[in-house]
Amino acid sequence: MSKVQEALDCFKEGFSCSQAVFATYAKELGMDYETALKVSQAFGGGMGGMKRECGVVTGAYMVISLIHGRTRAEDAEARLKTFELVKTFHEHFREVHKSTVCGELLEGYEGNPHDLCGKYIETSCKILDDLLHL
Repeated sequence: MSKVQEALDCFKEGFSCSQAVFATYAKELGMDYETALKVSQAFGGGMGGMKRECGVVTGAYMVISLIHGRTRAEDAEARLKTFELVKTFHEHFREVHKSTVCGELLEGYEGNPHDLCGKYIETSCKILDDLLHL
């Protein structure tokens, strides 16, 4: 099953967008699935439901960090690599959707916001797969 489909299935189960993206990747990167769901919960709905940075974006940032984040304070190379990939992800997502802010992505939509989130989850997974060669 593709990462896109796994993440969409997770979202359809009732988990938030951040959880759907992060937990889908985290379990294959050595993090326990339940822990991944817990860690990523607060980022859903644009940072705790405040409609700030989109959960699929912050979920992707956590995936990038899980792969490339530093574990030693002096590891400047890992820090720079992580920041570079986060910036690249951000640019690609903005190219497609013109924003990374939940409130802006949902602005003017009259229906259930969850109907739109699926396409943001799909974009996030595709960018991650391309960027990280997964």
